[in-house]
Amino acid sequence: MTLPSANPVILVVDDDLGELDRISKELLSRYARHYDVICESSPEEAERLLREVLGDGRQIALVLIDQWLPATTGVQFLAEMKHLSPHTKRGLLVEWGAWGEEATAEAIVEAMTFGHIDYYVLKPWRSPDELFHRTITVFLHEWSRTQLLARPQIAVVGDTWAKRSQEVRELLTRFRIDYAFYAADSDEGGRALDRGGVAADQLPVVIMLNGGVLVDPSNAEIAEAFGVRTALDTDIDFDLAVIGAGPAGLGAAVYGSSEGLHTLVVEREVIGGQAGSSSLIRNYLGFAKGVSGTELAQQAFQQAWVFGTTFLMTRAVTGIRSMDDRFLISLSNGEEASSKAVVLAMGVSYRRLEVPGLDDFMGAGVFYGASGVEEQSMQGRHALVVGGGNSAGQAAIHLAAHAEQVTIVIRRDSLASSMSDYLIKEIESTPKIRVQTLSHVVAVEGEGWLERATLSKGEAETETFDAEAMFIFIGAHPHTEWLPDDIARDRWGFILTGTDVPKGPSESAYEPLLLETSVQGIFAAGDVRHGSLKRVAAAVGEGSTAIRLVHEHLERRASVPSAPTS
Repeated sequence: MTLPSANPVILVVDDDLGELDRISKELLSRYARHYDVICESSPEEAERLLREVLGDGRQIALVLIDQWLPATTGVQFLAEMKHLSPHTKRGLLVEWGAWGEEATAEAIVEAMTFGHIDYYVLKPWRSPDELFHRTITVFLHEWSRTQLLARPQIAVVGDTWAKRSQEVRELLTRFRIDYAFYAADSDEGGRALDRGGVAADQLPVVIMLNGGVLVDPSNAEIAEAFGVRTALDTDIDFDLAVIGAGPAGLGAAVYGSSEGLHTLVVEREVIGGQAGSSSLIRNYLGFAKGVSGTELAQQAFQQAWVFGTTFLMTRAVTGIRSMDDRFLISLSNGEEASSKAVVLAMGVSYRRLEVPGLDDFMGAGVFYGASGVEEQSMQGRHALVVGGGNSAGQAAIHLAAHAEQVTIVIRRDSLASSMSDYLIKEIESTPKIRVQTLSHVVAVEGEGWLERATLSKGEAETETFDAEAMFIFIGAHPHTEWLPDDIARDRWGFILTGTDVPKGPSESAYEPLLLETSVQGIFAAGDVRHGSLKRVAAAVGEGSTAIRLVHEHLERRASVPSAPTS
């Protein structure tokens, strides 16, 4: 078959010619200008076409296929094609009402569990069918995010594995700013540096579409260049200050602002926290297809902003102190803000893996956490994922779409005690992923970047892998070292709240509220809190619960009579 243009392809497979014609007309009516819509009734012919398109270097944006076909099923077809074209979105076509049939329902649940499909698509039954188009548009939007734009908003030039180059790319990704990265020693990188008038020893360089150039910029300089607020204006007095913009902080911001509290959120990096680096969160309520940590954070940010939340990014809080009936918040840029109440939601950082020489490869093949930046650099390579929690599982699954092999390294004898069941099943069904149990990393090697890693599998047994990257998820520590001493913490630095707060010397000592710390009016939510569940949904719930307690605190304080004046 000769394709009509060089546009990306939408492929539809259905042996019911009437259904195929209806779907074809709906797709052509909306997408024919920018996509080649190809319809096939035979899975064999569809597979041949897929291979031909890919062989010609063409892109396949979306494949839609009916579940029940004469010689195969749609799930089987999509599972096989996932390895041919990892970024192609895969939708299982289902007739109206058929999702209630036991066989179809079981097929959908199993396919989603094992990652064989992205979601199911209800076939159109009228024209126009806007529900159908809504699903298709979301698929195409998600696919487009994986593609380099023909003219990206900015270009980043740097050393591919340099730590700071990785940090800049991660920052832009988390801010959802489209960019193209060019290695400084590549032809494209050299031309970009020439356009910007920058020497090759001044890396990394960010070159804007409008001609502006940022040479080895700080995070704050990058944020300011794209209109992100990094400093306060004359408005410095707030009802509520939220420290941290991870799930707990964003939850507190949305509920605080929506309930009339003048709210400030201060984040030392970018929104999303640790969850923002998750490739796909599939068990968050309301996102049946799953949602990336970046997308979830951006949606929450927009929601809070619309309610009036003030966000201050790339600034750390360096101190909190009480003054009269308010708290003064000191910021890393020398500014101060005040608030009536505070929610501490700073989250956690990944614990360091203690292996000799490992820090020499930071940003040069060794990463704490993972993002799309590193994942897309793994084409044809072997990656190690160290850790057995949900974040490690999510990273391994998405790395497998690019890497030749992914090895999960854990000290336990299985993943069952630390990882959700749906992730374990998907890992077990992904041929590129293997789990190395009862093992830990003891040595790393490489010339300039990571090339090999040695695992200990017992007292004397070791195994050395060729590994171009290592992604580490081995627990976390809280960002609480800057807090004043009167905010009680456990021996690991997690903040004590509610009944965990140590009792005072007096029987009449104040009893803290559920999420309140040892300082009245200061609350803690999310991963930074002692006893938290370390789940995104739980963190959001704690952030919203903290707002109810903030109201209770403010009402209680207002009811206390003022001291008489003389």
